[in-house]
Amino acid sequence: MIEFLTANMAPLMFASLIVVLLLGYPVAFALAANGIVFGLLGIELGLLQPSLFQALPQRIWGVMSNDTLLAVPFFTFMGLILERSGMAEDLLDTIGQLFGPLRGGLAFAVIFVGALLAATTGVVAASVISMGLISLPIMLRYGYDRRFASGVIAASGTLAQIIPPSLVLIIMADQLGKSVGDMYAGAFVPGLTLAGLYAMYAAGVAIFKPAWAPALPVEARTFREPDGTSGTLSLIVLVIIATSASVAFAKLYYAPDAPTDELLVVSTSVGVGVAFFASVINHFLKLGLLSRIAERATFVLIPPLALIFLVLGTIFLGVATPTEGGAMGATGALTMALARRRLSMKLLKQAMDATAKLTSFVVFILVGARVFSLSFYGVDGHLWVEHLLTGLPGGQLGFLIVVNLLVFVLAFFLDFFELAFIIVPLLGPVANKLGIDLIWFGVLLGVNMQTSFMHPPFGFALFYLRSVAPAKDYVDKLSGLLTPKVTTGQIYWGAVPFVIIQLIMVSLVIAFPGLVTSGLANQRVIDTNKMQIEVPAETPGDEGGPLEGAGSSDSSTNKADDDDPTKAIERAMRGDNAPVEDAKPGDAKK
Repeated sequence: MIEFLTANMAPLMFASLIVVLLLGYPVAFALAANGIVFGLLGIELGLLQPSLFQALPQRIWGVMSNDTLLAVPFFTFMGLILERSGMAEDLLDTIGQLFGPLRGGLAFAVIFVGALLAATTGVVAASVISMGLISLPIMLRYGYDRRFASGVIAASGTLAQIIPPSLVLIIMADQLGKSVGDMYAGAFVPGLTLAGLYAMYAAGVAIFKPAWAPALPVEARTFREPDGTSGTLSLIVLVIIATSASVAFAKLYYAPDAPTDELLVVSTSVGVGVAFFASVINHFLKLGLLSRIAERATFVLIPPLALIFLVLGTIFLGVATPTEGGAMGATGALTMALARRRLSMKLLKQAMDATAKLTSFVVFILVGARVFSLSFYGVDGHLWVEHLLTGLPGGQLGFLIVVNLLVFVLAFFLDFFELAFIIVPLLGPVANKLGIDLIWFGVLLGVNMQTSFMHPPFGFALFYLRSVAPAKDYVDKLSGLLTPKVTTGQIYWGAVPFVIIQLIMVSLVIAFPGLVTSGLANQRVIDTNKMQIEVPAETPGDEGGPLEGAGSSDSSTNKADDDDPTKAIERAMRGDNAPVEDAKPGDAKK
C-alpha cells in the first residue's frame, strides 16, 4: 500500500481534488486542504521535506503583491456601476427599435447590445440579468419562441467572457505568465467573430423559422418621422459617412501590418466621433438632416463606445496598463452614472460590497491554488501531467483535441475561475514545451470555458436567466394578455445551439490561428546568435596612445581581448570560450 501511494501520489492527489469538488466543498478550501493533507502525507512517506511548507508564506505574499490582479476589482466595480446606470435599458430600447422592423430584429438587438455590454462591463451576470429583465418580456410579448429567446439572451451575456475587458482573460494571463494587454489583443477578433456567428444563427432562424422570431408590429415602433416613415435612410447615410471616415483614417495613419486590435478600436473611435459631431451640429442648428432614430442611436451609442475607447483604446495604444485602464473605466462608469443622475450612496455601497465579495472570492481561490500547487509540484505532479500529455499521439493537434475535450467536460461541473486556477497552470507548461504560443492557447481555452456558463445543468448564465425569467403565467402589462411562463427545460434547450456554436468557434481558432495572432503587435524577434558588435578602431593620437605594434604580439592581443568586456560579450553570444581575435561579419553565423 505504501509503495502504491508513493508511486501514484500525483494522480491520487488530482483525483482526490476532483472528488472533493464534486461533493460540493468550496473550491478555495478544497484546494488548500488537499495541498496540506497530501503534503503532510508526502512528508510522512519521505517524498517531501518538512521545509517545503516554509515556502507557503512567500507564495501567498506573491498573490497579495500581484499588481495584475488589481484589474479584477476595477473592472468588476465598473460593470456593477454600469449595470445600474441605465445604459443597458437605453441601448436595448434604441437598438430594438432600430432592428425591430426586421424578422428576428429583437434577437439582433440583444446580440449587438450583448457585445457592447461585454466590451464595457466585462461581467457575465450583469449582462444576462440586464437583458433578461428588459428584453425577455418584450420578446415574449411579440411572439418569440421561448427557447430561442432564452438562448439568445444567455449566449449574448456570455460574450463578456471572451470580449475584452474580460475577467477570465486577466486570470488566464496571470496563470500563463503573459501580458494582460496581449491576451486582450488576441481575444478581440475571436470575440467579435463569435458575436457574428450568433447573429448568423439568428438570421437563419428568422429565415427558416419565421414564426420563432417575428418582426415588431407597426404600432410597437415608437420612433417615427412626422410623415410616418421610419427614418432609417438618414441613419444609413450617417453610418456610411462614419465608416468612410474610419477607413480613410486607417489607410492614412496606419501601415498595412499594424496591430488589428489598435486599428479597429482607434479607427472606429474616429468614425464614431464624426457621427457624434454631425448629430450635435444637426441637433443644435436644427438642420433637419437626420431623423429621430439616427440622432437617438448616435447619442445612446456614444457613452458605451467612449468607455470602450477609454479602457481598451488606452490599453491597445500602450498609454495605460490593463490595471490603469480598469481604474479609468471605473472612473468613467461613475461619471456616466452621475451624468444620468443614477449615482447614489446606496448604489455605491451595493457596488463596492459586491466588488469586495468577488475579489475576495478570487483571491481565496488563488491562495488555495498556491497551497495545492506547492504540494503537487513537490510530488512531481507537473512531470506526471507533462508525460501524460506529451505522450499523446498527434503531437500539437492531439494535445489540443484532448485538452479541449477535458476542459469541455470539466466545465459541466466547474466554473471558469476554478478551471483557470486548477487546470491552466498544469496545461500551460506542457503547451509551451510543445511549441504552442501561450497567448493563442489562453484565448482558445477562454473560448472553450465560455461553455461553462451555457451548458446544462450547471451553466451559470442559465441560472442568472432563470432568476429573472417568469416562473409562472402572468398578465402582460401592455397587451393585457395572459403570457405563459418560461420553463427551465426551455432555457436549457435554448442554450444547446449556442453551445454548438461555441464549439465551432473553438474549431475555427484551432484551424485559423491568425484570428488570435493577427491582433498582436508585430514584435521583432532578436536572435542573439546573429548579433554583431562593431567596435571602432583606435587611431594614432587618440587618448590611450597610438596602436604601435598592434598585431605584433599574439599574446598581448589575446590578453587585451580577455580584458575587453565588449569582446567578452561577443564571445558569450557566440558560445565560444576562446578569445576572439578577428570578429568578421560572418563569424557569428558559423
